[in-house]
Amino acid sequence: MSAKHSTNPWLVLVLICLAQFMVVLDATIVNVALPSIQKDLGLNEANLQWIINAYTLVFGGFLLLGGRAGDLLGRKRLFLIGLVIFTSASLLNGLASSEGMLIGFRALQGLGAALISPAALSIISVTFEEGKERARALGVWAAIAIGGSAFGLVLGGWLTQSFSWPWIFFVNVPVGIFAFIAALRFVPESKDEHAHRSYDIGGAVTVTGGLMALVYAIVKAETAGWTAATTIGFFIGAFALLAAFVVIELRAPEPLVRLSIFRTRSLLTANLTMFLVMSGMFAMFFFNTLYVQRVLGYHPLKAGVSFLPFTAGIMVSAGLASGFAPRVGVRPVAALGMILTAAGMLLFARMPVGGSYATDVLPGMIIAALGLGAVFMPLTLIATTGLDDEDQGLASGLFNTSQQIGGALGLAILSTIAAGRTHGSGSAALVHGFHYAFVGTACFVLAGLVVMLALLRKRHVARIEAIERAEPAVAGAA
Repeated sequence: MSAKHSTNPWLVLVLICLAQFMVVLDATIVNVALPSIQKDLGLNEANLQWIINAYTLVFGGFLLLGGRAGDLLGRKRLFLIGLVIFTSASLLNGLASSEGMLIGFRALQGLGAALISPAALSIISVTFEEGKERARALGVWAAIAIGGSAFGLVLGGWLTQSFSWPWIFFVNVPVGIFAFIAALRFVPESKDEHAHRSYDIGGAVTVTGGLMALVYAIVKAETAGWTAATTIGFFIGAFALLAAFVVIELRAPEPLVRLSIFRTRSLLTANLTMFLVMSGMFAMFFFNTLYVQRVLGYHPLKAGVSFLPFTAGIMVSAGLASGFAPRVGVRPVAALGMILTAAGMLLFARMPVGGSYATDVLPGMIIAALGLGAVFMPLTLIATTGLDDEDQGLASGLFNTSQQIGGALGLAILSTIAAGRTHGSGSAALVHGFHYAFVGTACFVLAGLVVMLALLRKRHVARIEAIERAEPAVAGAA
């Protein structure tokens, strides 16, 4: 059901995007601070990755429960609860004095993000009618969400260099408090009044546990070996938990994921494609950050500033995609975006040891940014249009889950590949491993293109494109 409200919907959009900006920013703000965190807390290379993936996996694993709970309890209520958890966990992260505490509080922070994100996208979907207004709102959403990822690197560099790494977490506290107070006052409530009040906690626990075990097995394989008993044991445990998740979903009276929703071809394709694209994108941020700091010798702030062209490219291309999608179709725009993104990734794969930012980092960064901005807006539209309001929470949770889980698994796989190809010490060995990782990122993005072209036909997006073309004003939206 649509939200009834007297507040200006664009004010609602600003408040929702502020909170989402904080969540997305936090997913990347940590990257620049990783060397400082590693030095202060004494983390080894394997555990360093968990500073990112503890957040990402819990975020992704509980997004589905967050989306379902929002439909039942109220999207505004879950949004506010998520803000409290996220903001509190941010404070605890800044106060952490050991790697165990930091990894644990990062997981708690991911739980808060898992309640915020699906509620936020659902609020947008029920606040704006299908057509030009929703497309315009989603264009803003996509630009802020992806721009926040790059801006997090800049802010993280400045805070780490000017103060210390705990401030990358402390900065969330005043923003979270302001967003909570403003949302409490201005954001309207909406929920599915006809849904049965049931929560599939077992489903959320098994899918999250299974994915964490899978990532751990992939990471462990690089040091222990793929045939080691520990590695095999975690792979078996991961697949057992994921199989249990499917069984639970098939039998639960109110499943976390109603598997029949995947019969909607547009939703299925958008999620599979986003999963693969994000598998490359997370790793791209991770390895580029390491390259500019460890190879080019940039200090944290300079490393962060070096990603500003990426932010600009995302903002520009997301706006252009909003204008061109109704004219040429969502599929051609997304396809072009993926081709450009893969081209940018392959340019990164030629980075030399004695390289420079202007010739070896910037070209690939600009091309990849222009591509990614053109991917996110069409895929978000494909994943969320043409569904009943009572399914918006589930669809939003699935789409966000695809991004987070894809990113975590992609980072684990490509980090393992890079480590396996890094023979010896020094910059030359490190860059050699990076080359394989960047080729892998391009392969993930191109796999997403193949999936979209193979599964999505014109008839599957006919409703979306009919709505868009009936509202020509969207062409001016940016």
